[in-house]
Amino acid sequence: MRGDVVFSPAGEEIVLVDVGQVVLHDDPVVRVWEVTLDPGECHPWHLHHNPYVVLSIEGSDGRMDWLDGSEPRFISEHRGGSVYRPVSPVHRLTNIGRTRYRNRLVELKDLGEHQESALDIHPDDVAVQVVRDVVLELEGPHVLAALDSEDVRLHSGGRCELAGEWFVVELRYLG
Repeated sequence: MRGDVVFSPAGEEIVLVDVGQVVLHDDPVVRVWEVTLDPGECHPWHLHHNPYVVLSIEGSDGRMDWLDGSEPRFISEHRGGSVYRPVSPVHRLTNIGRTRYRNRLVELKDLGEHQESALDIHPDDVAVQVVRDVVLELEGPHVLAALDSEDVRLHSGGRCELAGEWFVVELRYLG
């Protein structure tokens, strides 16, 4: 969390930032952040206490560096793409591409901070699809995140009408 202090392998004191820049939604089940990075910009050292899903709004190439000195991870995200990530070590993300990078980061709070110890779920326990201008009958809880606005909500199930382009994140592990 923002303000936590950790130490690099060389003993340097590192003050962590939040996992995202702006909170768009927060309830007992999920917290949704926005992360926006212009080319060359870096989201500083941070630590995920919850498993999370990255929903790509604007894709770019990125580099994840690990505080422990492990080899960096290179990513290439595209609009409408998604990836599930378990709790991860302290890292930072740099946009090494030529275009702006923007995502919605969905923290699965009930699998991390609300548990005695974080549960390990399979990536298939969280399903993501992108839809446009649709009426859905959703079974169980879903996170709905618009691609073209900051509209994000937790939907408990049932009929749902969505105008525009949306991520529909099914939280299967809650079923």
